[in-house]
Amino acid sequence: MEEATAVREKEAAAFAAEKAEDDANIAAMQKAITAISNGMSGGFLQTRAAPVLRSLVQRSDDMDDADRQTLLSFLGGAAGYAPASGQIVGILKQLHETMSKSLADATADEEAAVKSFKELIAAKTKEVEALTAAVEAKTTLIGELGVKLVQMKEDLDDTQKGLLADKKFLKELETSCATKTQEWEERSKTRAEEL
Repeated sequence: MEEATAVREKEAAAFAAEKAEDDANIAAMQKAITAISNGMSGGFLQTRAAPVLRSLVQRSDDMDDADRQTLLSFLGGAAGYAPASGQIVGILKQLHETMSKSLADATADEEAAVKSFKELIAAKTKEVEALTAAVEAKTTLIGELGVKLVQMKEDLDDTQKGLLADKKFLKELETSCATKTQEWEERSKTRAEEL
């Protein structure tokens, strides 16, 4: 469970970093779309969102080279560059939709991973509880059997002592009987002689 927890924490940290970056990129795109749609493209290029968007466009694998060059020329404020703002907004909206879908997919994957992790932990916890109960039951059984074994050894010892005492008594009884039989025979012989 510790290993699964460590892996889950690592995945959660990676997702959090990716989500933070995606949220920042989507926010920058949204600002750009709003500014350009309102005819304030020059003002947008002065904001902090412009370099974030430029970096995103340079790294994005989800757009073709022509769109990339068009956006980079716009974001770079190239002299003589005058595309229709509708084209820029269209490219940005498409990129925004792609990134939003990608973030939604990543979020769904993260939620599925969290659910799977919780199910795994619940199953492992249940398994640990069952095994713990089994260990406790077996430990109790071992203790009970140990007590029975000690009692049986004591019973055996008592029985062996009793057997020795009985054998000693039997030997004494046999000796005593032999003596009594001999005395009886002598008495009987003596009486027979007297008569």
